[in-house]
Amino acid sequence: QVQLVESGGGLVQAGGSLRLSCAASGRIFSIDAMGWYRQAPGKQRELVAAITSGGHTNYVDSVKGRFTISRDNAKNTAYLQMSSLKPEDTAVYYCNADVTEKLGLIPLECWGQGTQVTVSS
Repeated sequence: QVQLVESGGGLVQAGGSLRLSCAASGRIFSIDAMGWYRQAPGKQRELVAAITSGGHTNYVDSVKGRFTISRDNAKNTAYLQMSSLKPEDTAVYYCNADVTEKLGLIPLECWGQGTQVTVSS
């Protein structure tokens, strides 16, 4: 079984920075795409940033130039560096990964439990 554990959330003032981490553990043969989603109260969950195993990245327009996604394949870990944070970035941030547990199996979509990010004005 695969687990994704997020860390690094918290309370920060507008203009500040936070770095989220997502560590995958368990039965892992390989990890394809990894991503960060967020869900604010009363809103749908949205993709914030994603990165392929080869390092290609994409971002939602609202965070371009402020957030940077990266990963350490050797550690099965993804990061989200968030800078110039705004109150509208307040949400629960979830890690997502497509994990292959064994050669020949179909990748499974895995989710972390979420970490709260609160940006005060």
